[in-house]
Amino acid sequence: MTALCLDIDPAAPICLQEQLRESLLEAIRVGSLPSCEALPSCRKLSQQLGISRNTVAIVYENLVEDGYLISRPRSGYYLHPDYGDASQQAALPAFTAPTTSPQRAPSWHKRIIQRPTNYQGILKPGNWSDYPYPFIYGQLDTDLFPLTQWRDVSRRLLNSRRDKPWLCDRIDQDDPLLIEQLRKRVLTRRGIFARADDILITMGTQNALFLIAQLLCHRGTRVALESPGYREAMNVFAQRGASVQLQPLDSEGMYLQGSQHCDYLYVMPSHQVPTGVTMSRARRDALLAQIPHRDQIVIEDDYDAEIHGDQFALPALKASAQSARIIYMGSLSKALSPGLRMGYIVADAELIDELRALRRLMYRHPPAALQHQLAQFIAQGYYERYLKQHTQEIDQRRDAMRLAIDQALPGCQCISSPRSSAFWMQAEPGIDTQRLAWHAAQRGVLIEPGFQHFFDTAPPRHFFRLGFGAIARERIAPGIETLGLAYDRASTT
Repeated sequence: MTALCLDIDPAAPICLQEQLRESLLEAIRVGSLPSCEALPSCRKLSQQLGISRNTVAIVYENLVEDGYLISRPRSGYYLHPDYGDASQQAALPAFTAPTTSPQRAPSWHKRIIQRPTNYQGILKPGNWSDYPYPFIYGQLDTDLFPLTQWRDVSRRLLNSRRDKPWLCDRIDQDDPLLIEQLRKRVLTRRGIFARADDILITMGTQNALFLIAQLLCHRGTRVALESPGYREAMNVFAQRGASVQLQPLDSEGMYLQGSQHCDYLYVMPSHQVPTGVTMSRARRDALLAQIPHRDQIVIEDDYDAEIHGDQFALPALKASAQSARIIYMGSLSKALSPGLRMGYIVADAELIDELRALRRLMYRHPPAALQHQLAQFIAQGYYERYLKQHTQEIDQRRDAMRLAIDQALPGCQCISSPRSSAFWMQAEPGIDTQRLAWHAAQRGVLIEPGFQHFFDTAPPRHFFRLGFGAIARERIAPGIETLGLAYDRASTT
């Protein structure tokens, strides 16, 4: 009977069954289990690892069912012959040393016709969660996720004895229940009343924007874009060869002067990225009055419509009389989890049909199981309940941020709207916020330098953004206080 050295951690978040299964599969993969000897008995391995005997027995039996092990009565569990050393070696052809020098790798630089790596992105460290004070935007505190309700929906789906259409390839169609829930419970919050064939599910708003640009933009297409603005939007339009007209901002949103000759206007009227500024009613009215006379289309990105919690917010532009000229993009990931990558487009059915056909060429449709689970999550009332709790928590974090900023960063000016989901900060002119970000990171504080949101050749260096969705409320005050110390250091160097 062979002895096994397996790494099992009772304190790990992964259950013991999963840990033991993964460890045994890894031992099989690396060939450390001899096929001629029995594995330790359930009793012996449970004693060795300090876990339940039933846990070991369940894992062994599951591996037998999956074909990795075989069970011999009154003898024990053995490695399946298909994974034994002898059978593997017999099946492999004899190694013959090459008689000629290896061929050179292909010249990829001559074959690649585009260079997406040349487009600048927003710099965010992948290990942001390791920092004690992550004031970054686009991530959420994972403790806020409604795991109990999400698990309840998942359990119901998996235990259901009814047909499971979410296991099938839907070709190019979306989950009808999710479309219905969007129509009745999500879009109506923004004043939008759409038909089922006016809606397309996407892998987040980034994917929605790519599909739209792929279908509507080409070299020579003129697009008005806010500056500072959403860097990935600039990259998507540039990748299609569009001519981008940069539009400055003020406290009322995007300036319209100079945009009259554009084919499309990409705007974020609810809360602009990165400034968080809300477009005023007067500016909205002027925009809506302009587009029919200039035969223009508005691409409305309403990315945080579900999380700002502003009961006095103006309806979406898509809810206006100019709805036919507005392509609306929304997200279900911003509130729940950015990892879900679930968004949608609302537009005229003719455009949606072509976008659906284009999406089919790329990936057919977003995962049907995830669509259906999200649809059930909304239908059971969990989503609405979660939004209420989430917006209350975000409001409290925003208030804590505002108070801490007033106390620790008196030299900075906050430009964002009162209900914005991040703070767009203007430092004193002599402060280089990229240097500030470096000093802050040395103290465990993550911030976003603002220069990367500008599209000028010489962007201003004294802006930065502070998000508060990823940091626990009790860490906000000490984090901003620590940032204040880094700010003082940056101002003297």
